[in-house]
Amino acid sequence: MNLYPLKFKPILKERLWGGTKLKEVLNKPIESDITGESWELSGVQGDISVVSNGDLEGTSLQNLMDQSGKALLGDSVVQRFGNDFPILIKFIDAKQDLSIQLHPNDELAKSRHNSFGKTEMWYIMDADPGAKLIVGFNKDVEKEEYVKSLEEGTLTNLMNYEEVKEGDTFFINTGKIHAIGAGVLLAEIQQTSDITYRVFDFNRRDKDGNLRELHTSLAVDAIDYEKKDDFRVNYANDTDQTNGMVDCPYFKTNFLALTQPMKQDLSQRDSFTIYMCVGGEATITNDWGSTSIQKGETALVAASSTHLEINTQHAKLLEVTI
Repeated sequence: MNLYPLKFKPILKERLWGGTKLKEVLNKPIESDITGESWELSGVQGDISVVSNGDLEGTSLQNLMDQSGKALLGDSVVQRFGNDFPILIKFIDAKQDLSIQLHPNDELAKSRHNSFGKTEMWYIMDADPGAKLIVGFNKDVEKEEYVKSLEEGTLTNLMNYEEVKEGDTFFINTGKIHAIGAGVLLAEIQQTSDITYRVFDFNRRDKDGNLRELHTSLAVDAIDYEKKDDFRVNYANDTDQTNGMVDCPYFKTNFLALTQPMKQDLSQRDSFTIYMCVGGEATITNDWGSTSIQKGETALVAASSTHLEINTQHAKLLEVTI
């Protein structure tokens, strides 16, 4: 199979808190005024990505893995995950605050939901003046204090707020309470999991007038109650270099700020590579062909690729491997 760099049809998700930046800034084909997420590359059951370019257009990611698992994913990835795609790639537009939430670790997610946990990272692509994230607590909190704050409606008093701007990057490990604030557009890289424990939703109601479900009891034993300043990712912004961002057991992410072509030897990389374009545009070429991407688009490069060339005069890319 000719595994040229693959692009996929965006899977668009309406959300109570969504807006229109996915269309206005990233040129996604949305009609709704409350589109909150564009799933760029997904192996989540019920939301499997489908190729949008080249000879393989219309082929699902699952079919590609079934036919060419090791060639597409890499031997070590198949050994760990079988024919399950281990990463979920999204762009998120928060016109309103998201609910305050957290995600369980692998052990809890496996025992409760037969799922992976959800470790994730965020790269801020655009932020309105004063836009903030909630990341963790502003002090060490006892479980009883947390429960009392829920009962009294004062949870926000315990939250840590971080003002953000373009380029800011955050690593959200499992158990860390968090929320994306209004006015933030970001790229998200996460484990393949859709398990979220929502603990506070600002008493909002959906279009039918209903309060959204909360997961209060599930969350209590999944939360990390310590105040930890371990979430901001400090990374170099050296031009035309590979700048390391995150290296965790679930994914590795580099930042590329390119002003000229870059060649890479992939012969020793036993993993697929994902390129999220967060600025500018580029053409990515491997052993079988070329694909162009622009801001807001994502390409998947097969593990069996031996070489890669990125042609550009200006591009900002997130490079993701396992």
